[in-house]
Amino acid sequence: MDALTSELSRLSSAEEFFAYFGLDYDPRVLSVNRLHILKRFSQYLEAGSRWRELPEADARAACRELLDRAYREFEVSSGVERGLFKVFEQARGVQKVPLSRIRRALPAGT
Repeated sequence: MDALTSELSRLSSAEEFFAYFGLDYDPRVLSVNRLHILKRFSQYLEAGSRWRELPEADARAACRELLDRAYREFEVSSGVERGLFKVFEQARGVQKVPLSRIRRALPAGT
């Protein structure tokens, strides 16, 4: 297990994680959602920490499945919709103001 944890700690880019686990991905999905996918993967690893107790081959398979699951979430939704990062959580509570309303509030000639 220590070998898997050590190997994972050396990976830095989303592409490296997908290559390591031999998972296919759409570069467009990954380029837009890479941080969200890795964040969700990290959450899955922490929530399902039982993978650490498995034999290494089984743990590797479990981690592969968790990364694939995280990726699949973002094939159909955006990071904003999922609200993984604090900035997106805060954005959900922000009221949207139409541009026409802002223009009416500005002084004439602006």
